[in-house]
Amino acid sequence: MNTLSNKKSNKRKSGIFKKILLVLLLLILVSGAVFAYRVYQNGGGKKGFLATIVGHTPDTVKNLEKMYCLLLGESEGLTDTIMIAEYDPQAQQASLLSIPRDTFIGDNKNRARAVDKINSVYSTGVDNLLKKVNNLTGLNIKYYLAVDTVAFKEVIDAIGRVKFNVPMDMDYDDNRQNLHIHLKAGEQLLDGDKAEQVVRFRHNNDGTTYPYSYGDQDFGRMKTQRAFLTALAKQTLKVENITKISTFMDIAKKYIKTNLDFNILKDYIPYIVEFNVDSLQTQHLPGESERTPNGVWIFSADEEETAKIVDEFFINPKIEDNVDTSQIDTSGIDKSKIKIELLNGSNSNTKLQIVKRRLENAGYVVAKTGEATDTENTVIVDRKNTEHENIKEELKILADTTYIYLGEETDVDFTIVLGMA
Repeated sequence: MNTLSNKKSNKRKSGIFKKILLVLLLLILVSGAVFAYRVYQNGGGKKGFLATIVGHTPDTVKNLEKMYCLLLGESEGLTDTIMIAEYDPQAQQASLLSIPRDTFIGDNKNRARAVDKINSVYSTGVDNLLKKVNNLTGLNIKYYLAVDTVAFKEVIDAIGRVKFNVPMDMDYDDNRQNLHIHLKAGEQLLDGDKAEQVVRFRHNNDGTTYPYSYGDQDFGRMKTQRAFLTALAKQTLKVENITKISTFMDIAKKYIKTNLDFNILKDYIPYIVEFNVDSLQTQHLPGESERTPNGVWIFSADEEETAKIVDEFFINPKIEDNVDTSQIDTSGIDKSKIKIELLNGSNSNTKLQIVKRRLENAGYVVAKTGEATDTENTVIVDRKNTEHENIKEELKILADTTYIYLGEETDVDFTIVLGMA
């Protein structure tokens, strides 16, 4: 009797276990199907998989702003590599802009000193360098990434070397820095040590350097650095290297200084892995090297050309000089009759040039420019109470813009006071 009872009990337990197993299996299948569907909704592939893991929806990318970051190469407390990196996850567009280390940021070229060069600012604090770069470019960069040479080499070794075409034979020795560069021209796999040699090379022991057509001395080095970073990005974004994220994080904690919050950065990762590195735009700050009256070599940035490059590469890549945008407005407003006074309260002449160029490309007339007291936010003053909402919106071309009406006797329709934000 007991045997029969035990058999029935075991049968019931077995039935219950099978039901539980069936329910669990069903839950797993449903969860897998839901996950797969969300991966599909998020674009599929690597991007969709990573976006789903971090909790994204198809609308997440629509709310992601452009990411701007100052990239710094650090060695012995100095930085000779200064670049601006920009990534737009919505347009899948990215740019790199090199800033020559000798760029003049002082007040008087006739009395130029070493401390008037931008690479000297790093020793006074990264925040000060960010401020100088923003003044120079008209951008509002908030983040920085300072990479020590040790970290640079370890990252290269972690991803398994980088294929790169070394542009020329390199032969240079600096015992003070314990820097020894000995490489032959041509495509090769570079480990961390050889990669450092490539990006730090300026000239050979005999004084020869990159050919003029390539860009001699610092210009050649900056061009090589941008080309190497492009090759590095291609290698890093391979699937097998994305799985090494924990290794990269460990290296970052040891050697990299940054104010980037990983909680912010993780939202961009799913889209970065899908970026086509071949579409990366690279350029250096326009200008020319010159010797000041007191004998100091500096690089002088061309403000108008800088404004053009920054606008086209970083802010508004769709704008073109040869396109007449004045006819795009369908409101019947003749923009050529709207006069604008542009006052600079941003402490950046480049920003003034960027906004002036953009307004003129849109068909407006910038009747006059001038200086204003430094102000945080941009203010648009409607001098004649223009009753056109679309103009108000169109003129809000910068972040944190305030629109006010101030009627008074004046020969312009609008006054725009540019702010630093």
